[in-house]
Amino acid sequence: MGRLEDLRINAYLSEVARGYSNSAFIADALFPEITSELEKIDIFEFNREAFSVYNTERAIRANSNVVSPKGFNKKTATLTEHDLAYPIDYREEEESKKVKLQLHATNVVTEGLKLKQEKLCADLVQNPNNYPAGSKITLSGTSKFSDPASNPVTVIDDAKDAIAGKIAQDPNTMVIGHEAWKTLKRHDVIKKLISDNQNKIVTLNFLKEVFEIPNIVIGRSVFVDEQGNFVKIWGDNIILAYVPQLTSRTEYDPSFAYLVRKKNSMNIDEYRKEGNKLRYIRATDIYTPFLVGPEAGYLISDTN
Repeated sequence: MGRLEDLRINAYLSEVARGYSNSAFIADALFPEITSELEKIDIFEFNREAFSVYNTERAIRANSNVVSPKGFNKKTATLTEHDLAYPIDYREEEESKKVKLQLHATNVVTEGLKLKQEKLCADLVQNPNNYPAGSKITLSGTSKFSDPASNPVTVIDDAKDAIAGKIAQDPNTMVIGHEAWKTLKRHDVIKKLISDNQNKIVTLNFLKEVFEIPNIVIGRSVFVDEQGNFVKIWGDNIILAYVPQLTSRTEYDPSFAYLVRKKNSMNIDEYRKEGNKLRYIRATDIYTPFLVGPEAGYLISDTN
């Protein structure tokens, strides 16, 4: 195969990788993407000033409304490169249609990169140490959703009030771990809110109405640990957050979190190693997730 044909296939596979999506991956609900031309970037950490609703009305001849700046933190960070390669033996190439085999390899390495991205984001927002005081709770005793005496609606309302009290904005996004979701959708307090003339099935759309949160997703993705066990990426917890719903965004838009990706960094290429008979399909991406406004989030841990 000529070099030009190689490049054409790699460009096609790169487009396949960029368009790849897995419905089990939901981290982007909390980590909207912004792109950077450079790998070394300035990250702004937002405080409550960034979310404030100011008094902007001015009477005739009155003084202008002036913001009292409280400052913000800025840190310089370097994006991280992630790559993963899939080997194809020359005999495998001869036994299959090459482009289909390359597509399979592309899906495998792309899935691997996306899974790692999901886990990095999940680990960041599920760590209580990343939240300020008053922005987290660990349920215990009768407050756990598995206890019939618990009231999930009160717990969620308290979390919403905590966020609104810090940033003057209600949370618009909720991520529910799969174990928490299984208990929540069967909870009597939730089911009793359903009208008698409806099926007693708790759906996400129903929860959106009950909790008054427009964007709710369930974390169902899993990974295999070193012992070969399947482990849920999203644990027994719930995360509430304010995430701006914008068609285009920059690092200056206040948000709970961002995923900063180098522009057009997701690419597929192939290479060989001297002395062997393998061709490697390699996926490369450059990104880093950041928790930039922890006051705009709330972590509810150990719901069961």
